[in-house]
Amino acid sequence: MNELELKYGCNPNQKPSRIFMEDGSDLPITVLNGKPGYINFLDAFNGWQLVKELKKATGLPAATSFKHVSPAGAAVGLPLSDIEAKIYWVDDLGELTPLASAYARARGADRMSSFGDFISLSDVCDECTARIIKREVSDGVIAPGYTDEALAILKAKKNGNYNVIQIDENYVPAEIERKQVFGITFEQGRNELKIDDELMANIVTDNKEIPESARIDLAIALITLKYTQSNSVCYVKGGQAIGIGAGQQSRIHCTRLAGSKADNWYLRQAPQVLNLPFKSDIRRADRDNTIDLYIGEEYMDVLADGQWEKFFTEKPAVFTREEKRAWLDGLTDVALGSDAFFPFGDNIERARKSGVKYIAQPGGSVRDDNVIETCNKYGMAMCFTGIRLFHH
Repeated sequence: MNELELKYGCNPNQKPSRIFMEDGSDLPITVLNGKPGYINFLDAFNGWQLVKELKKATGLPAATSFKHVSPAGAAVGLPLSDIEAKIYWVDDLGELTPLASAYARARGADRMSSFGDFISLSDVCDECTARIIKREVSDGVIAPGYTDEALAILKAKKNGNYNVIQIDENYVPAEIERKQVFGITFEQGRNELKIDDELMANIVTDNKEIPESARIDLAIALITLKYTQSNSVCYVKGGQAIGIGAGQQSRIHCTRLAGSKADNWYLRQAPQVLNLPFKSDIRRADRDNTIDLYIGEEYMDVLADGQWEKFFTEKPAVFTREEKRAWLDGLTDVALGSDAFFPFGDNIERARKSGVKYIAQPGGSVRDDNVIETCNKYGMAMCFTGIRLFHH
């Protein structure tokens, strides 16, 4: 099949719409179920590239949760702790396969942003992974294959309309890519940059120690940024992105946005949150929304008299700013990647508040000395990759 007609483009008024191969070859995908749309395919193809690179870089199954052509989360298949399994709502599923763990972590890091995601999986989707997908609000999934059991589960989702795409894992795109804007064709070489330890060899801070676990986290950050709308910054810990700031015009706003998401990820593990007395009939999405308000500045939206009764069996105590700061001080050894240089040390100051110890960024700012000095003040290790990772 050389082309696939779509219902419409980015918006319902944008017709006609299709995906096709200009060189006359067959599309490298097969739609096994549903009718994916224009944005679904944008998410699917960007997400597939991301997980394929993560798998190649780490040797582990990988998953990503995409929304609006940027990842809301990305992770590799390392085992979940008991607390992680609880905050990702998979503690009732028993032992997970590595691929299922990867998706649980990719989906769970920022559940607010992942709501209604498009999923990309590096490996054949197994039954365990499909059972997690079944219970989440999601638009579709792309993978190199599906077991019979997994496919049956996914085909039954959304009254039989869930989008399931199989991609040829051996497909290699052309070296030159093109797109049109305002009737004008843009052309460039594909970004085939390999992200590996060589990119992290130029450590410019007094602290030269970047352990192997941190190098893996930095690689995950940089690969994630390669497919995130710029400007972008990514915080990673333990093999998963815990905060992604995408599409911001200012670097510091990227760092703040991603940092606040990393903070929320860690705050969800605090006893005050784990022990919230939710009513038994509150759905997962509503719990996520309630937790997001409870740990934020608008906590009275769920704690005010007349409101808390809708969510809880008893009124929880306020999670004070001082208690939150004390808990966040336990977040350490976080890796941070940036798709372009940090222009000021204020980015480092903000990153420190979210436990960042290891940084990878291109370097090249006229204020590199200030950025390095700020890292040295806190004993951070930072490498200059010399490579920008803009994605538009």
